[in-house]
Amino acid sequence: MIVGVDEAGRGPLAGPVVAAAVVLCKPRPSGLGDSKVLSRARRAVLEEMILRRCQWGIGVVDVDGIDSLNIFGATMLAMTLAVQALCEKIGCDPLEVLIDGNLTPIGRRAEWRWPARAIVKGDATEPCISAASILAKEHRDRIMRAAAQEHPHYGWERNAGYGTPEHLDALRRHGPTPLHRRTFAPVAQLEMPL
Repeated sequence: MIVGVDEAGRGPLAGPVVAAAVVLCKPRPSGLGDSKVLSRARRAVLEEMILRRCQWGIGVVDVDGIDSLNIFGATMLAMTLAVQALCEKIGCDPLEVLIDGNLTPIGRRAEWRWPARAIVKGDATEPCISAASILAKEHRDRIMRAAAQEHPHYGWERNAGYGTPEHLDALRRHGPTPLHRRTFAPVAQLEMPL
């Protein structure tokens, strides 16, 4: 059993980091690819197929976790939580975990107990990582669209918390929300209200 893992939300100024872990079903959904190059409509169709037919787990680390651990540590934790959730669901450990990027949680998270291999651009080359990429992005985008209802000035339904000109302008005009990452430079550089 091979698990693919990817994350969404390392770079934004607001919102959580989300990781997904996926074991593909047979036959696997066709058209898998890097979530960043798929259309929103195509991601939605693939997400529904993955959720319905494959085995998966999601890990979310909120803004407080990001600010206390740093984004790298929070990403390693989110990946760990995603694989833990998957293992609890299926009742066994994977043979190997394939992770998008160049580093794994091995030696970085005490809870990580699985053999793992990092694959640069794995979200474009390994279908199980592509599936995880789709789940992570769609899950996080839903969180940010919901957050935009409470904090409408920042355009999160469009920018998912990334530092777009619209978001940066709103941050200067309205200040940070509880969902902003206080340790990220554009937020940290603002004068914080008491």
